[in-house]
Amino acid sequence: MNLDHVFVCGNPALDFAATLRARRSVRFEMFVTPERLRAWYLESGIVDAVSRGDRADIGQADVDRAKSVREAVYQLVTARRLGEEYAEAALDVLNGAARNPPAAPQLTVSGRWSEATPDEALSTVARLAIELLSGPDVPLLKECGNPECTRIYIDRSRGMRRQWCGMESCGNKIKAAAYRARKKSANTAAAQ
Repeated sequence: MNLDHVFVCGNPALDFAATLRARRSVRFEMFVTPERLRAWYLESGIVDAVSRGDRADIGQADVDRAKSVREAVYQLVTARRLGEEYAEAALDVLNGAARNPPAAPQLTVSGRWSEATPDEALSTVARLAIELLSGPDVPLLKECGNPECTRIYIDRSRGMRRQWCGMESCGNKIKAAAYRARKKSANTAAAQ
C-alpha cells in the first residue's frame, strides 16, 4: 500500500511534520483519513502494524491527535531552527504524546516486528522529535529553498550546501522552472 508519502527530511519526526504541505499557500493535508495516517506509520517504518486491541481501526480521534502532535513538532522545530523560544502549548502537546508508551519492537523468527496502538505509534514519533530537538543534528536543520515548500530537513550534505528537501520533490521543479525562464529570456532577447 503506497499512498505517496515522501520521506526526504532525514528524520521520521520531520517527515511527520511535513505531512501538511505548502503551509504558506494551498496547504495540502496528507492525513485526510484514518487510513492515510495508518499508511504513514507503516511506510515510515515507525511500526509494522497498527491495531487497537480487538480491532485494527484507527479512528478520527487518532487522526486529530496526530495532527495536533504534528503541528507541535513543526512549531518546535521551526522555533529551534530560528533560535526562538519554544511555545509552551506546543511543548505540552509533544511531551504529553511522548509520555505514552512507545511502540515496542519484538524479535520473531522472521526478524524484528513492531505492532503498536495508534497512541504508541504517535508516542514513538514524539520521542523521535524530542531526541532530534535535543540532539546534535539541530545545527543541520534547514527549510527547503522552494518558496512553496515548508519541509524542514537535516542537511548532511558536504559543506551543508543542500538547498531543497529533495531533488524529486522540489529541486527538479525549481531547476526546470529556472531553465524555462532562461530559455524564454534568451528567445525574447534573440527576437528583438
